[in-house]
Amino acid sequence: MEPKVTCVLVMVFALALSSLALGEAETCQMGPHQRVNCGEPGITPTECKDKGCCFDSNIFGVPWCFHPVAIDEPSEGECQF
Repeated sequence: MEPKVTCVLVMVFALALSSLALGEAETCQMGPHQRVNCGEPGITPTECKDKGCCFDSNIFGVPWCFHPVAIDEPSEGECQF
């Protein structure tokens, strides 16, 4: 393969893996007033997600581009009942 193709494939895989990591350790599900702003006014959904942030424009008066929150993951030896 040409070096450019290889570089593009590496970038695509890196982005895909970072998206998977976001889903495992962080979430965009939170109350509207818990949102911490992650972008300037007028930011697009794509620009917001490229920054690693969440975008939801359904609720007025709160940030539309906001930081995800960490999910509390139990320790390996800890059971969930």
